[in-house]
Amino acid sequence: MQSLLFSALAFSVAANAYAPGAAGWDAAYSKAEAALLKLNLKEKVGIATGVGWGLGPCVGNTYPVSSIDYPSLCLQDAPLGVRYANPVTAFPAGINAGATWDRSLLYARGAAIGQEAKGLGVHVQLGPVAGPLGKNPDGGRNWEGFSVDPYLSGVAMEETIQGMQDEGAQACAKHWLGNEQEHNRETMSSNIGDRATHELYVWPFMNAVKANVASVMCSYNKMNQTWACESEALNNLMKNELGFPGYIMSDWNAQHTGVGSALAGLDMTMPGSDFNKAPESIYWGPNLEKAVADGSVPQSRVDDMAKRILAAWYLLEQDKGYPEVTFNSWNGGKANVDVTGDHATVVRNVARDSIVLLKNEENALPLQKPKSLAIIGQDAIVNPKGPNSCTDRGCNEGTLAMGWGSGTSEFPYLIAPLDAIQSQAKADGTKIVESTTDSTTAAASAAAAAETAVVFINADAGEGYLTVEGHAGDRNNLDPWHNGNELVKSVAAVNKDVIVVVHSVGPITLETILAQPSVKAIVWAGLPGQESGNALVDIIYGSTSPSGKLPYTIAKKAEDYGAGWNNALNDDFVEDLFIDYRHFDKNDIAPRYEFGYGLSYTTFNYTELGVSVSATAGPSNGAIVPGGPAELFESVGTVSIVVQNTGKVAGAEVAQLYLGLPDSAPSTPPKQLRGFQKLNIQPGKTGTATFELTRRDLSYWDVQSQKWVVPTGAFTVHVGSSSRDIREQGKFTVA
Repeated sequence: MQSLLFSALAFSVAANAYAPGAAGWDAAYSKAEAALLKLNLKEKVGIATGVGWGLGPCVGNTYPVSSIDYPSLCLQDAPLGVRYANPVTAFPAGINAGATWDRSLLYARGAAIGQEAKGLGVHVQLGPVAGPLGKNPDGGRNWEGFSVDPYLSGVAMEETIQGMQDEGAQACAKHWLGNEQEHNRETMSSNIGDRATHELYVWPFMNAVKANVASVMCSYNKMNQTWACESEALNNLMKNELGFPGYIMSDWNAQHTGVGSALAGLDMTMPGSDFNKAPESIYWGPNLEKAVADGSVPQSRVDDMAKRILAAWYLLEQDKGYPEVTFNSWNGGKANVDVTGDHATVVRNVARDSIVLLKNEENALPLQKPKSLAIIGQDAIVNPKGPNSCTDRGCNEGTLAMGWGSGTSEFPYLIAPLDAIQSQAKADGTKIVESTTDSTTAAASAAAAAETAVVFINADAGEGYLTVEGHAGDRNNLDPWHNGNELVKSVAAVNKDVIVVVHSVGPITLETILAQPSVKAIVWAGLPGQESGNALVDIIYGSTSPSGKLPYTIAKKAEDYGAGWNNALNDDFVEDLFIDYRHFDKNDIAPRYEFGYGLSYTTFNYTELGVSVSATAGPSNGAIVPGGPAELFESVGTVSIVVQNTGKVAGAEVAQLYLGLPDSAPSTPPKQLRGFQKLNIQPGKTGTATFELTRRDLSYWDVQSQKWVVPTGAFTVHVGSSSRDIREQGKFTVA
């Protein structure tokens, strides 16, 4: 009975690949089906099975099939660049890309990563990241993703994937689903309500599938008590409901059964059980062949695995002269080609435009050729042992430019803040006084000898297989590391013009720092990658006005988030829909700096709100296309706003659209991001932001009907500069 049931399900899943709007999947599936006819069972299983940890040049390698000229597929980390290879570009982290709120930069970063992956012979670049979404502000891997908001994360996923795949590399959307912390990630269950699952955690993956992402990686955790890599989230949710025509692979060591995971919809396993190399220790390989022979797994299921993987390979035209792998992950990764091109420019642009100016009193910034400048803190310099001295960046020494773990790459170089500032200071005739330890005594001495002091502090996090300074992946608290608060206090006590620069994986509490009257400016620089110092100088010296906006909320105290990692075996997502700004809005909690916040060196005025929306209430039906029901992605109208630069310098403003659903939608956040547009505007000039709304933007997930539903009643339109700085409001009604 199980085999018959599965065969019917597999047929319905495969049919989705031919739905209207499936772009190049139709032709890819035709080629895959033709190739499948030439393969025996062992070859099909080999396509779906990793060869074992360390047995190929990449972190993941499948078996080649000579009869169809199919190579050993090379799968390689990471979401910010190619891991374990050099030379490669160390791009800004995903969270910085998200902080640009700039579709063109998101695409450019994705394209550059894809170009390097293909140039090195990597077939599947393991990114981008939409999970963790970041519900826990202290989550260790939040920085690999783009934003705690599903709409912003979804746009970032779509642009990044399109960029990567336009260059010929397969993207892999990860981690599916509910992997929101590192503690107990391989044993705990993420227990998430159906509505929150859809409206928060699935939402950005819908964008990924809509962008024709080639592959999806399932996560370590359990999902509502079932391992994610054999849960209903594979067949029922990803393949049927989202119409995903590509393949689902396991995270390394995230597969727990052979037959169970095969029937649940897993298509590729990497690289074997517990990183073992022996074929008999893995769940698939010879064991999957035996399962087909004894009827535990139907032949149609193995055909479906191979077909999906082959179709993705054909979709990206990797059958046409794709480069050979040019590096080996296990012997230093030295590549015999240089694929970095002009990508340093992309890095600098993303890093610069992701910098968020949080505070700027008395025109402390931009700097105007100061006579003397104290540069303070270990975070101002490159780790004296070298930027790559700690494996997978598993230390916090020197300036912080990426977190730690498998989501890292090797720095080809790292421009530290002090390096870039010294260059500018030389041109300006500014005297530099240095204190590049975290000693409060030395900091005070240096600060007392300068007109202005710039203090560098940071907070790090990463993947749980590494513990850094007592932090086992997730952060133990939201304080700056290395006694950063005391460092700032020691400087503020002796200098009346203090600028604080923060390099951080996520929010930190700033109340101690803000309590110092001498702190005139706070610059949030995130994890900027190899061009860190140059991007910072672009902003603090004013060659570019800051335009970054927070991709999460900075609270006054950690408890205000109402969420955080836990040590239990279950994480009951009690926050439901109300994470980050949704939680603050619902509970009327004042944030320190709200989601979407960011200052400029100029000012902007919002006028002429235009609302033209026409939608019918009820559930979304129709053909399933990649991403979900086709009707969900149809335009239902637009909202527009005119933005004027009322200041004296050119600047970019991110106009943001938030919607409040009618009362007929049960228990819904007061407002939710549903559009944004970055406008570059000259002084005195105007620009118009136009936000196209889709049916999905107006919908909520109805648990009873198991459909996306547009509610009846009055929708509230909020347009402004952040989630709390709303400049114009309007309404439209759905009958």
